[in-house]
Amino acid sequence: MLNNLIDWIIDNGGLFILLFVVFAETGLFIGFFLPGDSLLFAAGIKMRELSASFYNVHYLVIILMVVVASVLGNLVGYWFGYKTGPLIYERKESWLFRKKHLLRAQEFYNKNGKATIFLAKFLPIIRTFAPIVGGIVRMYKPTFILYNILGSLAWVSTMMLGGHYLQNWVMTRFGFDLAQHIEVIAIGIILITTLPVLYKMFFSKNPVAPGTNS
Repeated sequence: MLNNLIDWIIDNGGLFILLFVVFAETGLFIGFFLPGDSLLFAAGIKMRELSASFYNVHYLVIILMVVVASVLGNLVGYWFGYKTGPLIYERKESWLFRKKHLLRAQEFYNKNGKATIFLAKFLPIIRTFAPIVGGIVRMYKPTFILYNILGSLAWVSTMMLGGHYLQNWVMTRFGFDLAQHIEVIAIGIILITTLPVLYKMFFSKNPVAPGTNS
């Protein structure tokens, strides 16, 4: 299915659709379900075809454009959270909303915001909502922008260059075409990126006690 999606992207807009997917997943609520990691890795595997669909530009230009899309997506998410934040702070408490949880999130971002924005790029779903929460809690904007850029560079280059060079190495060494097995690779990437988060959520030995400020 993912292989067909990559082929469809290349045949129907190529790079522009890839840029939109990355932008949406990193900045829009509706983008949380998009397969960013596996899509970027698969795009790296088929970098030659992707380049051919866009005037045969060098693959580094494509990577840079995807990085920009990721950075802009996070900025949009931050802006949305920044604008809606005051409304959320003023919202009346209910059984679904407790202001103390928002204050704890703000404290967490003040202490760990840099690592959160950087590492969130490598975590599905979390990378969609991290910049929005950062805006809500008023994370210092220059710091957010810096680690947004660094995280985008690390995430996009790791996934796309990893797919590109692994495909070349495996094809040269073993004559094996990874492009024919993108689905299996995608499942592996999803497991690698999500299992640590699930483990932390369900098996952490140090849960934060309700009502604490840490």
